[in-house]
Amino acid sequence: MDSFYIVLFGALAIGATYMEYSNHRKSATTESKLFNFSSSFLTFRNNYIVVYSLMMAGDWLQGPYVYALYSYYGYSKGDIGRLFIAGFGSSLIVGTFVGSLADKVGRKKIALVYCATYIASCVTKHWSNYHVLMLGRFFGGIATSLLFSVFESWLVAEHFSRGFEASWLGSTFSKAVFYGNGLVAIAAGVLANYLVRDMDFGPVAPFDAAIVFLTLGAGLITFTWNENHGDKTENNQQTFSASFQVAVDEIRNDTKIFLLGCMQALFEGAMYTFVFLWTPALAPTNEDIPHGFIFSTMMVACMLGSAYAGRLLAEEHKPEVYMKSVFGVSAAAMIVPVLAPFLLGSMALGNPRGLTVSGFGQLLAFCVFEMCVGMFWPSFMQMRSKYVPEEHRSTIINIFRIPLNLFVCTILYNVDAFETSSLFFMCFAFLVGAMLCMIKFENMTTVNAIV
Repeated sequence: MDSFYIVLFGALAIGATYMEYSNHRKSATTESKLFNFSSSFLTFRNNYIVVYSLMMAGDWLQGPYVYALYSYYGYSKGDIGRLFIAGFGSSLIVGTFVGSLADKVGRKKIALVYCATYIASCVTKHWSNYHVLMLGRFFGGIATSLLFSVFESWLVAEHFSRGFEASWLGSTFSKAVFYGNGLVAIAAGVLANYLVRDMDFGPVAPFDAAIVFLTLGAGLITFTWNENHGDKTENNQQTFSASFQVAVDEIRNDTKIFLLGCMQALFEGAMYTFVFLWTPALAPTNEDIPHGFIFSTMMVACMLGSAYAGRLLAEEHKPEVYMKSVFGVSAAAMIVPVLAPFLLGSMALGNPRGLTVSGFGQLLAFCVFEMCVGMFWPSFMQMRSKYVPEEHRSTIINIFRIPLNLFVCTILYNVDAFETSSLFFMCFAFLVGAMLCMIKFENMTTVNAIV
């Protein structure tokens, strides 16, 4: 393995470890003096973090080799783009419907649906048939909608039903993201790389490993989680369409909820487009790059971001204030792939078939972007817990994902018509839009706030 990968990985890992260790020492003092967490809360929090981490392991194991697997089966960039469209399209249509049902039929039940649909998606990766792979993307799209709505909704409802303090939620969010989106993602990338490159099991092996973690998570949910709902009064008798309309009206009538939805759609639209783009950006002529290790390096950066967000939240900095800077930095990171090929050229670094100088510059920018992703998740979860009403939380979060999926489907449908740099510029524009929405949101929710 080339030394610059190790140096980059090590530097980010040291930073993330130091930040989390510092946070742990500070939070231990803060929790004992200010929060006085009960043992029942710590047990509850740890259970959720374990389950969330298993769910994320099932997702992260697939990340480094989705594009690579389709390419291994001989499909072109356009073919792969259409497979991604199927996933985002099913998330847009079916995922929104299924996720929204969680408020009515129960968040635990729909969490188990997530496990089942994602396992089904992984199983289909054993076939190179395009239609079977398309079916797998259909299941995967549904699962993605559930992952980023149902688990958060279950946590918030269960947290308050047990009588825990609202201020304690930030602790659970930041630690869940640190472990589930950080440590687990890193381990998943290393494991995926080991299974494919060292054990030579082929690019389908990470998907089989994902099935194991999803099955373990489903077992924990079945035996340790209570059921909870959003609708608890006579509104629970409403039809799905009526409940959905109520959620739409809440978004339309509350500008803060509407702006939260815009920011989520714009940021995640850029993020999911980036998931498709990072492989061809770093290996434009099929250079031999260690996908799993590069993925793990970016996840270390994500973990560093979540650790820093955890510190800000623990010190009671308002995400309503600092998130505009996060969006601004992420936009700057996405402009680098547009400029790097012209400024840095195509000279190789070390291995002539490995990463180029331009690719290394882009990798650094991608790590900065992933740091912003790590800050985004706990900060946005905290804001949603404050501004999104409990009764229709899953429904509203999934409605937020409708424009996100439309954005990504439109981009991927036209992927052959655009250069990779043009698509990165679109991501840059999305992130600038998110920053402008955040500035307006800050003006509506804070007065003379100072980070």
